Amino acid sequence: MWDAFNIFGRKKSEPVEEDIVAVKSESELLKQPQSSMETQDPVYAPSPWDEHQAMDGDVPETGVVARAGNPLQPGTELASKEEIGEALKTVYDPEIPVDIYELGLIYEINIEINGDIKLVMTLTAPGCPVAGILPQQVADAAASVEGTGEIEVTLVWDPPWDKEKMSEDAKLALGMY
Repeated sequence: MWDAFNIFGRKKSEPVEEDIVAVKSESELLKQPQSSMETQDPVYAPSPWDEHQAMDGDVPETGVVARAGNPLQPGTELASKEEIGEALKTVYDPEIPVDIYELGLIYEINIEINGDIKLVMTLTAPGCPVAGILPQQVADAAASVEGTGEIEVTLVWDPPWDKEKMSEDAKLALGMY
């Protein structure tokens, strides 16, 4: 007896007009074009990393952009690349919580026979807001190492920096895993 009736007391086989209208309305809704809001890709707020990459002015010139230090006295023991690298780990881009060495911004550390140091570096982006001060901070940090002579920092844009140049520690610190 109960199997022939639904919960509203009607026989299951009896079509109800409002049910047909409801089904018809739903199928018509599915056929209608969606609003432009529903079809657009979602918009996300820029991450701090993306904002840091934005061009904030003129592209800094390449070439030797910073100097520090004094000539070494003959016979002075020369600093090692490792010591200079450790000193460079004290220099941070103020917008990124990772030092410039771990970020992979230092491309070369060349120690001349007289103790002079030639550093080749880049920045995360040509419009980096700290482009005017970061190379001098690098030169000063290298000059703070005992056994270094005159320091020259050369800024280059080729090869361009990318996230693959970062150390594993830097990637972990920035949540890139």
